[in-house]
Amino acid sequence: MKIVLDAFGGDNAPRATVVGGVQALRGKSGFSLILTGKAETIYSILKENAYDDVADRIDVIDCDEVITNDESPTVAIRKKTNSSLAVGLKALKERPDVEAFVSAGSTGAVLTGATLKVGRIKGISRPALAPVLPTVTGGDVMLLDCGANADCKPVNLVHFAVMGYNYMKAVYGLDNPRVALLSNGTEDHKGCQLTQETFKILKNIPSINFVGNMEARDILSGNYDVVVCDGFSGNICLKSLEGMSVATFSLIKQGVNNSFKSKVGAMLMKNVFKDIKKKMDYNSNGGAVFLGVEGVIYKAHGASTENTIKNTVLQAVHAVESNLVETIKNSLSTVDLENLILTE
Repeated sequence: MKIVLDAFGGDNAPRATVVGGVQALRGKSGFSLILTGKAETIYSILKENAYDDVADRIDVIDCDEVITNDESPTVAIRKKTNSSLAVGLKALKERPDVEAFVSAGSTGAVLTGATLKVGRIKGISRPALAPVLPTVTGGDVMLLDCGANADCKPVNLVHFAVMGYNYMKAVYGLDNPRVALLSNGTEDHKGCQLTQETFKILKNIPSINFVGNMEARDILSGNYDVVVCDGFSGNICLKSLEGMSVATFSLIKQGVNNSFKSKVGAMLMKNVFKDIKKKMDYNSNGGAVFLGVEGVIYKAHGASTENTIKNTVLQAVHAVESNLVETIKNSLSTVDLENLILTE
């Protein structure tokens, strides 16, 4: 199994990506890495990190261009054909021995390049970016879409639900994942026109376990395994959760510093705080999968550390081992969209 890693994608690239890739190789056997980017720099970092033990599992494709976050994704993908990102996606599309692609680079460029170069799965109206978040009960919940599609139609959300259900079933091993539709209330009639129309369709699809509407405050409750929404709402939810996590720990820190008693109490709770922070840290959870394209693609956070890259690469390996793409393709045959009168 070969995984392509965009060595020059991300705020901390190329050092964090290259070192993270090496750590992933040391953490699991059975796969190899193809690093795309400026070869001289990549080999220099590899030598600094004494990579001899995994050298036979690393290939490098030399690319002299890098796509930045300041560039138009569509223009950059079209013009910078020798960028680490574009070359990596091309390898995923054209090489039968390459089965996944990982990048911490420009989200827009990854999503645009994946759609244009790799292509959608036949029958999927829109691919979706889908992070998996930790819940308060110790489980996980997938949120999709979280930014790839700001404007959606019911057919798009239905496809998100089918893909999310089958991802959590195949990759996370859940027997019958609970799928919910993000809305402004749990009642069946709540929501905007998009969610109301989508609700009517989802409740008539027996091949997924649709449990109804849910509110944003319950995303991390552990009562759901998949939360479906348009990319605009999903991105706001995701950023709100990230911001609330940072704000909560800042308030705790301020409160601890207010008095001697608080500091003593904080010392006693130190391990608890560490466990909570670790659980909510995206560096520990890896990246978000881009569902609905002809290949396994993971987008790591732009500020990814070595640990994030390592975990994202291992996520990609596990998704390939779980036969993710074929699982999604097979799942489409269980949903009779034509009879549900869906239009793109």
